[in-house]
Amino acid sequence: MLGSIPALGDIARARVSSCEQCRSRRFYLMELKKTGLRFKRITHHARVTQCLGSVGAHPWYMAVSPPSIVDPSSQHEGAVRSNAGGHSYLPPSHASVQVFKIDGPRFIKLNEGTWHAGPLFGDRDSMVFYNLELSDTNVVDHTTHVFEDDVLIED
Repeated sequence: MLGSIPALGDIARARVSSCEQCRSRRFYLMELKKTGLRFKRITHHARVTQCLGSVGAHPWYMAVSPPSIVDPSSQHEGAVRSNAGGHSYLPPSHASVQVFKIDGPRFIKLNEGTWHAGPLFGDRDSMVFYNLELSDTNVVDHTTHVFEDDVLIED
């Protein structure tokens, strides 16, 4: 389940050399308290991409699952769910989740609709992250799925 950055392909992009486009209201720093290396909730943003990187280049983890936004009028295996924002999706499965360790001075890019849990870390009391997304993303474009069981990250 644990992967490395080069295997991310379309889900994420590694290393940003300059950040000229970051100089807007979309770019901010967020401090997270110790998260641990397990999760039960996974989130997606249907209409925006998101870029993340750690201040200080400390190692951290991101769990991802492919986008699953669907047309509700089409046939699908599984239960189609609707979000208050107006889109329909299939919930991710445990089997679809991949975990990546992000080590060093790297940013990742999460494409529209990519399910993600993290940033996750267990060896520090808190970490600060660069976050590039719309300023109201977590209010207007935030869908969360709760797994029945925790997903444990093993390094």
